[in-house]
Amino acid sequence: MGLTSPSHQRFQEGTFQMRASRSLDTVAVIFDDDNLVANAGLILPATLAQHLDLQALINSKVHLPNSSAGCLPGRKALTLVHSMIAGGDCIDDCDVLRAGSSAAVLGHVVMAPSTLGTFLRAHTFGNVRQLDSVNTEALRRAWAAGAAP
Repeated sequence: MGLTSPSHQRFQEGTFQMRASRSLDTVAVIFDDDNLVANAGLILPATLAQHLDLQALINSKVHLPNSSAGCLPGRKALTLVHSMIAGGDCIDDCDVLRAGSSAAVLGHVVMAPSTLGTFLRAHTFGNVRQLDSVNTEALRRAWAAGAAP
């Protein structure tokens, strides 16, 4: 394969380098529409969570002793799960879900990272068992809805 363009330089068989006509440092991405959602790919897991009523399930089964950390655990847990699905690997990464109209796509209020940190620090071993119970019930609901093998 021969390349004749002066912007391409051949190195080895099958490889070449291309000089960019402009630097990517000058590219600016600007959203000018309030309805744009950066993480719209989360609509499928959010729809599943809504159909399985996971927020209410978590709210009914997870009980934290601290009143501020224990209020609405379903929102907090779903915010953490959606952040992980979107590639977040720390609590601060959850903040990306608060941009634009993400809450409308997710179907729940997206909680602040500081609130999520307080929520996670309040968990005990007993809460792990409660979350295991949530998992069991969520799987039962999914199987009943037709997701069984």
